[in-house]
Amino acid sequence: MSRNKVGFVSLGCPKALVDSERILTQLKLDGYDIVPTYEDAELVVVNTCGFIDSAKQESLDAIGEAISENGRVIVTGCMGKGADAESILSLHPKVLSVTGPAAYEEVVSAVHQHVPWTPTHDPFSDLVPPQGVKLTPRHYAYLKISEGCNHRCSFCIIPHMRGDLVSRPIGEVMEEAERLVKAGVRELLVISQDTSAYGVDLKYRTGFWNGRPMKTSMQSLCEGLAELGVWVRLHYVYPYPHVDHVVPLMAEGKILPYLDIPFQHGSPSVLKRMKRPAAAEKSLDRIRRWREICPDITLRSTFIVGFPGETEDDFQQLLDFLEEAQLDRVGCFQYSPVAGAPANELPDQVPEEIKQARWDEFMALQQQISANKLQAKIGRTIEILIDEVDEDGAIGRSTADAPEIDGKVYLDGITDLRPGDFVEAEVTAADDYDLWAG
Repeated sequence: MSRNKVGFVSLGCPKALVDSERILTQLKLDGYDIVPTYEDAELVVVNTCGFIDSAKQESLDAIGEAISENGRVIVTGCMGKGADAESILSLHPKVLSVTGPAAYEEVVSAVHQHVPWTPTHDPFSDLVPPQGVKLTPRHYAYLKISEGCNHRCSFCIIPHMRGDLVSRPIGEVMEEAERLVKAGVRELLVISQDTSAYGVDLKYRTGFWNGRPMKTSMQSLCEGLAELGVWVRLHYVYPYPHVDHVVPLMAEGKILPYLDIPFQHGSPSVLKRMKRPAAAEKSLDRIRRWREICPDITLRSTFIVGFPGETEDDFQQLLDFLEEAQLDRVGCFQYSPVAGAPANELPDQVPEEIKQARWDEFMALQQQISANKLQAKIGRTIEILIDEVDEDGAIGRSTADAPEIDGKVYLDGITDLRPGDFVEAEVTAADDYDLWAG
């Protein structure tokens, strides 16, 4: 077997994907080849997800498979700390090392230790691209602007896993964004645990990009990214008052009219038990104001049903919130305990059959809202970013659709396009989640 070959398994959310990209980029810079099969790899890195129990099980299964198929495994990511790390080592004592999330240097050092580097590549012909190794298609990329979170939501252990908010310097973020655009990226998806809080920990201090001063804040970042001439999509935005200042940029076409905001519930008492930072009534007022400023804004959100203590009245308030908010894209989860989360100790846990019934009712209502909104787009001409093309036609996304979580736009029979192309087309049909255009 030739030297310097590493396998990589990346699990979890886009934030974990960015961690994987950073590790892979460093490994490539250090002369390692990333290979797609267990048998070709001298060692396998598994980047784990530990957000909910099903994700933890998937991570444990992936580690077990890697040990079974390869035998030499390094584990990193959100399960690499505390009790989860202990359970990994207990279940899989052959694991070579275990590190927590964003532990880039530790992972690379462990690879160096167990697969000593031998220079087999030509540094002049085998260069890593300036934008680094990307795990997304060439035409879009995730741009992580911070790590950690200052909130202490009772159902969440992310601050325990990833720590308090640490914002990246704005000049560094802008330089990365510029490199990505120069490499052909047409859409930047801004991610973090709490995008609205960007710069709070740095007291919004001034940084520099291309020699000009820029404040370390979400608004200043959006203004800078708007100059790059690509789609800019905001994810994980808490509805703080200063988000209002970003919506005019959307109305002016500078960034996409899209906000991904995890509202989580519509009942004040449930939100209080969740220790969420925003009240439902204020959120509805804010949504109204955003739509006054930018009528085309797309709002995506996630909710939890069956949270401990959720009464029938609480659930009805959630449905009322959904009816009034008329959100475009919605995901819903049934509450499940996560080891270490304070919500596990709350009284009045909701029975599983009630969680399921509430989830079914919630999704039926939102499905109708989504279908009505998409039907209203028939006859409109929209801009579409193409994701894939085959002999049957092209598939893309509108400004209202983030990759992998929202809907798609199908252009049947149109085959003379390439991924990354922008095209305008008239919407001809719609179902509950997707559009057809031509």
